[in-house]
Amino acid sequence: MRHRVAGRRLSRTREHRLAMRRNLVASLIQHETISTTIEKAKEVKPFAEKLITLAKNGTLSARRRAIAMLGNRDIIDLEDGEAVKKGTLIGKLFSEIGPRYLDRSGGYTRIIRLSLKRLGDNSQLVLLQLVGEDESAKKELKAAKASGKKTKETIEVEEPPESDDTQTDEAQQQ
Repeated sequence: MRHRVAGRRLSRTREHRLAMRRNLVASLIQHETISTTIEKAKEVKPFAEKLITLAKNGTLSARRRAIAMLGNRDIIDLEDGEAVKKGTLIGKLFSEIGPRYLDRSGGYTRIIRLSLKRLGDNSQLVLLQLVGEDESAKKELKAAKASGKKTKETIEVEEPPESDDTQTDEAQQQ
């Protein structure tokens, strides 16, 4: 019986599970959205959220703990057929992702189920992605609409002056 045994084994050894979890979270940090199976996504989500919480702290000890948990590999992109270093995972985590969620107290990732199944084993595929800034902007806009206040987007803008084409048409008609 599996009483009080946490976590999924995913048909892997302990070392393989840890390496897979680190690789999936590293890909999530680098690309901000990944496609994987539902079981792997549910296993990786708490680990990713703990790392983002560390990044929100931003101290040197938090950075060292994140390096110990994740490693600090380089982010490399291909440009014109050549590999170009864009930075490191921990650098992106602490400089871009951590500050993005300072006002949020959790729920940094989401799992979106896809209608696709993997061909080899018919496993359910999902998107694991970081919750973007656009949701916070939408929430602020909804709150402003509910309170009846005008926001920057709803303030009416003065009409632009007529273009030269309409002025020349009016001059020709006279």
